[in-house]
Amino acid sequence: MTASSPAAPLAPPRSLLPDATLVGITLLWGGTFLTVQTALQWSGPFGFVALRFGVAGLVALLLSWRLLGGLTRIELRSGILIGSVLFLSYSLQTSGLSSITSSKSAFLTALYVPLVPLMQWLLFKRYPSRWSWAGIVIAFTGLALLSDPSGLDFGFGPGEWLTLAGAAVIAFEICLISRYANACEPRRVATVQLLVVSLLATTGMLVSGEPLPLPHPGLIACVAGIGLATALIQVAMNWAQKTVPATRATIIYAMEPVWAGWIGWLAGETLTPLVITGAALVVVSVLISQWGERQAQ
Repeated sequence: MTASSPAAPLAPPRSLLPDATLVGITLLWGGTFLTVQTALQWSGPFGFVALRFGVAGLVALLLSWRLLGGLTRIELRSGILIGSVLFLSYSLQTSGLSSITSSKSAFLTALYVPLVPLMQWLLFKRYPSRWSWAGIVIAFTGLALLSDPSGLDFGFGPGEWLTLAGAAVIAFEICLISRYANACEPRRVATVQLLVVSLLATTGMLVSGEPLPLPHPGLIACVAGIGLATALIQVAMNWAQKTVPATRATIIYAMEPVWAGWIGWLAGETLTPLVITGAALVVVSVLISQWGERQAQ
């Protein structure tokens, strides 16, 4: 009688903490919309972005100053690259909004969701699973409904093309974070990213001739709060996307307008059946993505 070979140990279940962290990020994003709207009473867009990311960069610097001596070349390079891409996405979206409605901007920006898996495939040869594609399709459908496209004019002009380019840049940013996350310490690279955005926004403000922000107590409060949130968001994204693939992260990021709509409802805004259906589809897309990941293990 031969002795049976010991069974191979079961792999430990994958931690859901990175995914939960990304969900928390979308909650913070959703809560910043009203803050940004309020702050723009006293500042132009470039000035506000410069202040927001400047404060965020200082917060990240305080969180990582003991680690900065170990800043590597790849962390510096990826921080500059991702920070520049992040600034470009803000600039394109803001420029597009000057000539199109916010609902049309939201609809076109949602195209970043299907663009992420396409970029992952074309740039990095990573083909998403069928579960990821299912989640992507459902998430995009939900985002389209959230933007209420029923009354949209689908003509294309400069504003539409700028916004569409902004969506492509957002998708590229998500792919880059996943590409470099494993080679970087999250706090160090986040510090570089945030300070690069602030520097570029300051340059944009000076070049465009935008007036300096007014030193209003309301603006100071908004910048302090949203700057802290932005620092935490960027560090958390860099950490979580070490283990969460870009495609699944994109599906989770689609939760942002769901939280924004819920917070707006708490503030007195009306939710239409179309918006509620869109929000439900986004939530379903996240659940499908998670379930598919479990099935594949």
